[in-house]
Amino acid sequence: MPYFDAASSAPLHPIARQALLAALDEGWADPARLYREGRRARLLLDAARETTAELAGCRPDELVFTTSGTRAVHDGIAGALAGRRRTGRHLIVSAVEHSAVLHSAEAHRTGGGEVTYVPVDRGGRVAPGAYAAALRDDTALACLQSANHEVGTEQPVAEAAEECRAAGVPLLVDAAQTLGWRRVDGPWSLLAASAHKWGGPPGVGLLAVRKGTRFAPPGPADERESGRAPGFENIPAIVATAASLRAVRAEAAAEDARLRELVGRIRARVPETVADVEVAGDPQRRLPHLVTFSCLYVDGEALLHALDRAGFSVSSGSSCTSSTLTPSHVLKAMGVLSEGNVRVSLPPGTTGEDVEGFLRALPEAVAGARAELGAPAGGGAAQEAQTAPGAQPSPAAGETVVDALGRRCPIPVIELAKVFDRVPVGGTVLVLSDDEAARLDIPAWCEMRGQEYVGEEPAAGGTGYRVRRTR
Repeated sequence: MPYFDAASSAPLHPIARQALLAALDEGWADPARLYREGRRARLLLDAARETTAELAGCRPDELVFTTSGTRAVHDGIAGALAGRRRTGRHLIVSAVEHSAVLHSAEAHRTGGGEVTYVPVDRGGRVAPGAYAAALRDDTALACLQSANHEVGTEQPVAEAAEECRAAGVPLLVDAAQTLGWRRVDGPWSLLAASAHKWGGPPGVGLLAVRKGTRFAPPGPADERESGRAPGFENIPAIVATAASLRAVRAEAAAEDARLRELVGRIRARVPETVADVEVAGDPQRRLPHLVTFSCLYVDGEALLHALDRAGFSVSSGSSCTSSTLTPSHVLKAMGVLSEGNVRVSLPPGTTGEDVEGFLRALPEAVAGARAELGAPAGGGAAQEAQTAPGAQPSPAAGETVVDALGRRCPIPVIELAKVFDRVPVGGTVLVLSDDEAARLDIPAWCEMRGQEYVGEEPAAGGTGYRVRRTR
């Protein structure tokens, strides 16, 4: 069964497994002790730190191991903000950062700090100069991911790091999605990553703090890991982390070229074989192994279950596959379709046959998910137009009103599509919805259909979204 969710967690690399098993026998003792078992454990820990630091692009004494990538992000942000508290309490993050960064930003804001969220374009990329424009005299820290975890878009980290360095502001880089492929370029100040993203064991994170960066470790003091990561080091897992990172880097160039071609095949073929699909993310400046697309008129959870039954493990950033009933913050910031969202992230070793099997299974899975909702089969609303339940014209304005209150993604857009070809050119449709995803999906539908999104207005029980037919 092909596993296509490496961006969440890559399968354990064979080298990681070998190193982990070997270190269980040799690295169980306390590395702070002077007896032989302790010295042996210390040698293993030091060697793993040196290897990992070299591959991360920092000095060994700048790198500590944490209990997760999330812990590395939280401690890195908190420590940098505390270390520069005399400068100010202004924090800069991009609007598409991982939730670990955004949760730290929200905690900072709740505690009285200020946060600037840098917007992205429709491809999910920060504009050149955007970080320079956001910097202020009281900026304590800026954060920018090296590549996006949902759509694969790579960010201009080197440029942002230079802008921050010129202003004397440290930049923290979340390198979770790229460290297994390469070093992060530029004069960054802090870097966080997670071993399980590249095939290392779960439960090991990395935090690098370069010399000269003001940093005050959060929480009570601890003698472990330079005081920056409290608790007994998991030496077997750390050894496996270093070994797997070295192994995947040795394979990175060949796998980059091979997986980039497979992902390019998915990007090109999905819109050809499935109607009403939007492929998200920058088509050129992207990770080699990740592609995300969204399908109109599809319940995302139903689609993922259908693909799972067909033998393919994929994930989603869509609101329709979570209990929060809110759109993915990444897709929302990009302004792209969120419904029926599928993220495919290929682990090393994925074959062309695996990808071809997925491309054969996808059209049937989408058609089945659409049929369950009575949605248009594809090719536009005009093919299966009918009066939607709850739709009625507004005599005063001559406007068609679609009442989708109480109905969740993707129903509001489906009901809009069903009535739209009955609306004369120049006429409007008002969609009433209390689903947060509609705020994203209705404008995205208009973008895909070449229709005019007029705007939104408050309505009893929810929000009214107005669309004008232009052709």
